[in-house]
Amino acid sequence: MPIEIELHRLYLKEATHGILRINDQTVCLTLELPWVYNQCQISCIPEGRYTMTKRYSDRFKDHLHIEKVPNRSLILFHPANNAQRELKGCIAPVSQFLAEGWGSRSRVAFEKVKKLVFPLLEKGEVELIVKPAEEEFIRYIKNEKI
Repeated sequence: MPIEIELHRLYLKEATHGILRINDQTVCLTLELPWVYNQCQISCIPEGRYTMTKRYSDRFKDHLHIEKVPNRSLILFHPANNAQRELKGCIAPVSQFLAEGWGSRSRVAFEKVKKLVFPLLEKGEVELIVKPAEEEFIRYIKNEKI
């Protein structure tokens, strides 16, 4: 049985803000593009269940790949602080929201994610569950800081 990581989303006009949880523990906030019907490079990915794997590139070094996203390719989990300028459908961990579509200390948040997720990948399959935020998480996301 895969290890589950949950991404609870709050859909906004200019971006999608979220909260990432592992084993019922909040790890970080997340920043994505707004929902634009899964259009490549301008939309966040659809809600659903996705396998996560470790990946390396010269640009992002060690990061996470979100696999088998319908009608999309190379969806990554990597550091970014500005949704519109730095994301093309990927998910970025952030420590705080500065404004809609803007986060801060993404690299710090990403190191925290790697420290938790990479060992889980060594143990077996890791699945990302993307879903809308429930009321308790909406309040947490709007608080804007971890």
